[in-house]
Amino acid sequence: MTEASDERREMPEGSPEEMRTDSERQAVLLVYILYLIGFATGISAFAGVVIAHTKQEGATPPWDSHYRYLIRTFWLGLVQLAIGVVMTMVFVGIVIIFWWAFWTGVRCVKGLLRTLDDEPIKNPDTLLW
Repeated sequence: MTEASDERREMPEGSPEEMRTDSERQAVLLVYILYLIGFATGISAFAGVVIAHTKQEGATPPWDSHYRYLIRTFWLGLVQLAIGVVMTMVFVGIVIIFWWAFWTGVRCVKGLLRTLDDEPIKNPDTLLW
């Protein structure tokens, strides 16, 4: 078990710290899910990044690393997608768009798994995973 999981077990049930941790965890899960739904709707990813920006300030470990990772995923992904759309005129854009979808999907799944294990993102500033 991780250190974060051990700390959660030591807190009395219903304590303010435990409720805050659960609330932060649910918010992080919501943003990851909104990003994944964004593949179909587009607009939900924008809602997710607004939530991430709003919740980032004052977030406690391990959730602060998730918010930083989510925000970078959105903005770097938006740049990749914009370049891909522009480059579709020379057919290179299709490859870039497929890369963006793969890159975003991997980052979201990795983040979801780490969230479910109550673990931080080890390097939230990475360009890959």
